[in-house]
Amino acid sequence: MVTTILRRPAVAGRFYSGDRDDLRAEALGYLSPSPPSSTQQAPVRALGCIAPHAGYIYSGHVAGAVFARVEVPRRCIVMCPNHTGQGQALAVMSEGAWQTPLGDVPIDAELAAALKQRFPALQEDSAAHRAEHAAEVELPFLLLRQPELMFVPIALGTGRFEILEHLGHALADVIAAQADPVLIVASSDMNHYESDTVTRAKDHRAIERILTLDPRGLFDVVTQQNISMCGFGPAVAMLTAARKLGAKSAELVKYATSGDISGDRDMVVGYAGVVVA
Repeated sequence: MVTTILRRPAVAGRFYSGDRDDLRAEALGYLSPSPPSSTQQAPVRALGCIAPHAGYIYSGHVAGAVFARVEVPRRCIVMCPNHTGQGQALAVMSEGAWQTPLGDVPIDAELAAALKQRFPALQEDSAAHRAEHAAEVELPFLLLRQPELMFVPIALGTGRFEILEHLGHALADVIAAQADPVLIVASSDMNHYESDTVTRAKDHRAIERILTLDPRGLFDVVTQQNISMCGFGPAVAMLTAARKLGAKSAELVKYATSGDISGDRDMVVGYAGVVVA
């Protein structure tokens, strides 16, 4: 099949290395615990996960811990917030491939078509994805864990609970109809640009709702308590889908703030890595 659409990297060389060998070494380093632990747990077959999407120097160790903790199947759905404001509020790409320094990742056209049929509010829109970094930065980790990776990218520019809930139900219905496992990745950072103390307190309240598999509770605490979790929409949709698919538990794999790396505790961003199974 001839690929007609190739989405080129927006943040290679900035959020992560644009050099194939350097990126591979960096990402593999984050995927491997240092020092290696004799009690390291075996990867789980997860329904979904939450992983951060900042520059690797800040959040790569959290994202790497998440993707090391899960079995990454051949098929994934990667949902992210729309930071740029470009394109549609419910934007999917259903053909072509995304270029990365580690190789091209094809879009799962069959899965994307099924999602659009089940949830027609999803709009075919490459513009929303063109300059958006939040799905892109997850791909090197996913590709290293699953060389045969194919995925469906969805960028969400809406914060309406009912829409996010409907999307979650649609994801569950489509995934349940597949013969192969599908992992839902919700790409999100946590609270932004407040002190380390305030950010950790706010993030704890949001994480508490995530760990109880409570999408409505997460939505309420984020929107009512001014928690600037950029990807709460993807997280709400993922949790809704995972619950419908029979999720039993959520595990906080790792939490950190940018202050852990920069040393600046006055203005930080929080990063949480969660696995839902």
